[in-house]
Amino acid sequence: MTAMTFTQRPAARSRLRLTRRGRVVLTLLVATPFVVWALVSGINAGGAIATSSAATAPLQTVTVSPGETLWHLASVIAPTADPRDFVDDVIDLNQLDSATLQPGQSLEIPAAYSH
Repeated sequence: MTAMTFTQRPAARSRLRLTRRGRVVLTLLVATPFVVWALVSGINAGGAIATSSAATAPLQTVTVSPGETLWHLASVIAPTADPRDFVDDVIDLNQLDSATLQPGQSLEIPAAYSH
């Protein structure tokens, strides 16, 4: 009896080749969880409710008289507050371009300075 010898051939390497359709399917499978997460996060983002006692306080409205300035209003409406803070807050609240006032102009005063 003769001994049989088997020669081992190196295993053939198979290359994974993705077709265009396969790439599209793979991309959709990978992207779907991210899209779902973004949608769920976007829907839940609108659930926040801000509550503050300052937000519910009524704003005081002042009509500017001829010759009045924001600095003058600060000394009358909030004499104990820093006038610079008052002027900045009134400019921000009323979205003014400058500190120049016009007679008859209506200004809202921040709730922090209202009596």
